[in-house]
Amino acid sequence: MSEHYEIVDKRFQDKVAPLLPPEELFSAGLFTEGPAYFPAGRYLLFTDIPNDRILRLDETDGSISVFRQECGHPNGQTVDLQGRLLSCEHRYRRVSRTEHDGSIVTIADRWQGKRLNSPNDVVVTSDGAVWFTDPPYGIFHDLDGIKAESEIGGCNVYRVDPGTGIAEAKITDMVMPNGLAFSKDESILYVVDSGKSHHEDGPAHLRSFTVDSNNGVTSRGVFAECPIGIYDGLRLDSDDHLWVTAGDGVYCYEPGGALLGKIKLGKIAGNLTFAGPRRNIMYVCATNSLYRIRLKVNGRVR
Repeated sequence: MSEHYEIVDKRFQDKVAPLLPPEELFSAGLFTEGPAYFPAGRYLLFTDIPNDRILRLDETDGSISVFRQECGHPNGQTVDLQGRLLSCEHRYRRVSRTEHDGSIVTIADRWQGKRLNSPNDVVVTSDGAVWFTDPPYGIFHDLDGIKAESEIGGCNVYRVDPGTGIAEAKITDMVMPNGLAFSKDESILYVVDSGKSHHEDGPAHLRSFTVDSNNGVTSRGVFAECPIGIYDGLRLDSDDHLWVTAGDGVYCYEPGGALLGKIKLGKIAGNLTFAGPRRNIMYVCATNSLYRIRLKVNGRVR
């Protein structure tokens, strides 16, 4: 078996291609994040938080260029149902949307009249609602945002109603909510709590929640504990298996919580997304780099 893949369960062999090692496409960042794929244009956008820029990988020729500079120290990103970019901006403490004409609008920057901390990761559900996490990483210092005190005094997971545009706190008992993703039928929400990054006894786990037809959220408990560092971003494939970034690479879990295997990058992995015409390519942002990994499974769009 390749040094880059650790098989914990033999089912993992049907998901990865051990003869094809991860390809490092870019290594000139400070801390890369936020991969978001645009299939119509065959390109990937990803962020370099301390350098305050969004970069663009063109899949047709492999070139990487600057898409946007001085753009609010963006972290997590995704693509909405209309093919528009959503970005979590630390400096402006908001979730923004880039329209097709290039203009930028604010999706959420306040809750109950108070400024958000620093939105971290974002997903869109089939009804058009925007869900995002809001830990304080972007207000700790001026490197990744602007140093400030939290106005809310807590770190929540929010849902922005597609009709009213109002943000509602759906999960309020996490230390530092981070990456998030939904199951295929959107009945289960997975959210990382990376509180251990700044609290010695803080959590470093992934939790799951049941989401009912009225968007009520109920905790199902801890799904998995991170063995190395902290979990960060995550996505699900077409079989509802979870792919989660961690301190040494990417971990793959079955829906029941069993670890199937690892992709070992030797770097702290921050976030990932599925891409390509058949969604069988995974892009991983890890520390200063961007990796491409070819898989035998197909990922989900969001």
